[in-house]
Amino acid sequence: MKNFLTAILIAAFVLAGGAVEAKSLWVDNGYTSLYSDKKARNVGDILTIVINESTTQTASKSRSNSKSGSLNVGAGTGIFDFIKAFSANGSDSFEADGEATDTNRYSGQITVTVIEVLPNDNMIVEGTQSIWQNRDEHKITLRGTIRRDDVTINNTVPSSKVADASIRFDGKGPLNAKQRQGILTQLFNFLF
Repeated sequence: MKNFLTAILIAAFVLAGGAVEAKSLWVDNGYTSLYSDKKARNVGDILTIVINESTTQTASKSRSNSKSGSLNVGAGTGIFDFIKAFSANGSDSFEADGEATDTNRYSGQITVTVIEVLPNDNMIVEGTQSIWQNRDEHKITLRGTIRRDDVTINNTVPSSKVADASIRFDGKGPLNAKQRQGILTQLFNFLF
């Protein structure tokens, strides 16, 4: 009788509860496989950009030109006898040389967020990092497009693999303010 009562309770429970679903204990967050890498691939995912940029620019210019001329006039005759013989020589020369070399090197890391996934699976990323030191702010802002294939196993991307990259280094604070020209100097440079 006890087994019969248990069977009726189980049958009633199954009929009343409907279909039974099996759910995972872990949320897969859009990853397709248990064995896939946990690399950034969706909007809102984060990854690290390893900045290692260096630029060198050299410009050299050299210009020169010269001209010379001479004029010889003989003495006048007849009604032009008031003209005395004379000669004139003139020359002009110009020469200028200029050279400039500019070398920049930037290195660091910034963590960015995927803000858009394009139809071709490329990802637009953007992020800002702000560091305060002695009341001076140093800010790095990066925006660009990366390919999913360029994301390494460590969820990083070298900055050389960021397309349409815009990397901006800004600063503000007392030290940065002292490195700017004063208003009078700026006005003088504008006028002259």
